[in-house]
Amino acid sequence: MLPLNQSREIGKESYNKRNPDRLPGSGPRGCLSHEAAVFCDHGPLFRSRARVFRPPCKISKGWMPRMQRKAQIMDGSGMQRSITRMSHEVLERNKGLQGVLLAGVQTRGANLAQRLADRMFEIEGSRPEVFTLDARPYRDDVKGTNGTRPPVPGLDVLDKVVVLVDDVLYTGRTVRAAMDAVMASGRARMIQLAVLIDRGHRELPIRPDFVGKNVPTAREEMISVHLREVDGEDGVWIVGRN
Repeated sequence: MLPLNQSREIGKESYNKRNPDRLPGSGPRGCLSHEAAVFCDHGPLFRSRARVFRPPCKISKGWMPRMQRKAQIMDGSGMQRSITRMSHEVLERNKGLQGVLLAGVQTRGANLAQRLADRMFEIEGSRPEVFTLDARPYRDDVKGTNGTRPPVPGLDVLDKVVVLVDDVLYTGRTVRAAMDAVMASGRARMIQLAVLIDRGHRELPIRPDFVGKNVPTAREEMISVHLREVDGEDGVWIVGRN
């Protein structure tokens, strides 16, 4: 049997050969200091008393700054008032719900479309057709489409007023993809846009027809919309870096 000191050195050399990408002194998995690891002929043994996190430098390449809520711009009651007002505006613009289809853009746009439909039923006594629209395959940054835009399965827009519903309008590229999806599925009589929050910074000439709230923001800021169906609470916040 080898002496303890010699066993430690053999184990240490064996571990370093198997893990050449580890930083010197970082310890196994990059989370223990050199003093926290005891090596034997079977590999590293760990002492619980010296556990100090030291992440490998590779992690820092994909590190993202933490974001925090800077200001709340809409609570649950304010969101409900905005949905009620937008419902009245859709009804007034289209003189009722005849031929109106609400297409909610996944994810939260679909939930907002359901809320709009529920509120319209309370107001008008009839409920519009609601469709959940996945616009991601129609984005202009998706590769491999070869310019083809297949129709959306189950979406019938022929001679209908399609109201696209989304939570936040920013550059306009998601809305453009949603319009491409609608137009690939047939000839709609009209396409309208309803958004809960318009934060500006458009990159395409797109303007909403129905807006819950206009919120001026800086480009480095974000809008965080929470819905109880998805997040367990209702509210809208401006989010920024620490």
